[in-house]
Amino acid sequence: MVAEQEQAAGQAAPRKRSDPWKFAFVALLVVALVCVVVWLLLGSRLLVVRDVAVTGLDRVPSEEVVAAVGVPTGTPLIRVDLDRSVERAEALPLVESAEVTRGWPATLEVEVVERRPQLAVRAGEEYRLVDGDGVRIEDAPSRPDAYPLVRVTGEVEGNEAVRAAADIVERAPDSLISRIRLIDATDPEEISIELVEDALVEWGSPEETARKSDVLRVLLGEHPPQADRVYDVSTPDLAIVR
Repeated sequence: MVAEQEQAAGQAAPRKRSDPWKFAFVALLVVALVCVVVWLLLGSRLLVVRDVAVTGLDRVPSEEVVAAVGVPTGTPLIRVDLDRSVERAEALPLVESAEVTRGWPATLEVEVVERRPQLAVRAGEEYRLVDGDGVRIEDAPSRPDAYPLVRVTGEVEGNEAVRAAADIVERAPDSLISRIRLIDATDPEEISIELVEDALVEWGSPEETARKSDVLRVLLGEHPPQADRVYDVSTPDLAIVR
């Protein structure tokens, strides 16, 4: 009896043969699913652009952004060139940046960051509001109190001196911005700031903007502005008041 059991255990169990029809069925099912997905993405009318949703707008009309993106309704969402759409949207003068994404099943979503005015530039009898790149945002008949006046030489758009002045405005304390009468950046390496109290800030070069802003904040607190007072922060570690 024991011998018979050992003989039975020693015999290899028969291998189950794979069913070729079952394998063929699974393969055909996978191919069919792939075909359905491809058809849904590229050939059906279900996953196509039916709407272009634009957000983040204030000055720019949404129709202008939709036209710039240039994706006709009915275009399969999967075929939309997102990078190209971004380039077209950012080519608009008042658009600083844009992000284009697919909003399944049928929406192309465009999120826009508009350029915003940061400085005012004298233009004849009027004032031109520009951003940090010197791009014209709008015009004002009188000098706006909310935007410091900047003086530069040469073209305003793309001017590095305008960029330097905008950096000062972005980092300066609010208590300083409301006091600025003029940022003179005609010499980008010797920037100066005239305050409404007839005090002067010798800023120097555009470097170390954050450090200079911190030092100036302290100096303004310890020595309030008054006529003919000068704050020299051109070398922030050796800043002086005279």
